[in-house]
Amino acid sequence: MKVRVDRNLCTGVGNCAAIAPTVFELDDENKAVVLDPGSVEEDVLWEAAESCPQDAIFLMDDEGTPLYP
Repeated sequence: MKVRVDRNLCTGVGNCAAIAPTVFELDDENKAVVLDPGSVEEDVLWEAAESCPQDAIFLMDDEGTPLYP
């Protein structure tokens, strides 16, 4: 699964980093960045993406087909 954060949508709430700290962290601009999406099970990626109030986290399958949002 591929993960992307739209930095224009991200407001730095940090839910993603709290749920999946090996996948997401907040950078110096208080925006989420993707670290290692393969470090957690896919259900954790889904939980992190769904927890984002701005829908700034995009999940794609390995071929790049959008899955969420």
